[in-house]
Amino acid sequence: MTTWLIDAAHSQVSFSARHMMVTTVRGSFKSLSGTIEFDPANPAAAQVEVAIEAASIDTGVVDRDNHLRSPDFLDVASFPTITFKSTRVEPQGSDRARIYGDLTIRGVTREVVIEAELLGQGKDPFTGSTKVGFAGRTTINREDWGLTWNIALEAGGVLVSKEIRIELDVQAVEQTVTAAV
Repeated sequence: MTTWLIDAAHSQVSFSARHMMVTTVRGSFKSLSGTIEFDPANPAAAQVEVAIEAASIDTGVVDRDNHLRSPDFLDVASFPTITFKSTRVEPQGSDRARIYGDLTIRGVTREVVIEAELLGQGKDPFTGSTKVGFAGRTTINREDWGLTWNIALEAGGVLVSKEIRIELDVQAVEQTVTAAV
């Protein structure tokens, strides 16, 4: 089993939600870290752990980002970290898998399923290190994590959809094991 360290500079956790029932707002988290234990010969044994700094949320609009950081949504002062820890992996062919795991937001933990794809592996021409790439996606109901703030619209519907789509683009660096002396 090889340990891979998530390369935050080349990885992204992004999300989207419907706004006013007519448009889609997109954003991402700028600060994340984690590890992936992965062996292509035994993908079912893979393990993933990720920590996201909740305050690093960025939608490109300062006022909206501050509202998302507030107790109405992520409450980053009380819950500074969003975490994911895999519980099992079900391979779906040679380069795809369903990753089941516990997602914790605002202190609430629920199981999610990430549809993941192995994108490839290769040597970095600048550092010589081996890198691997994955993509993934899932959809959650934000209210399952206590993110219930909303406003009813006069024309019907609500200001912010319950459904949040999450997309992952992850590059990770192989960690070399140093023999004990």
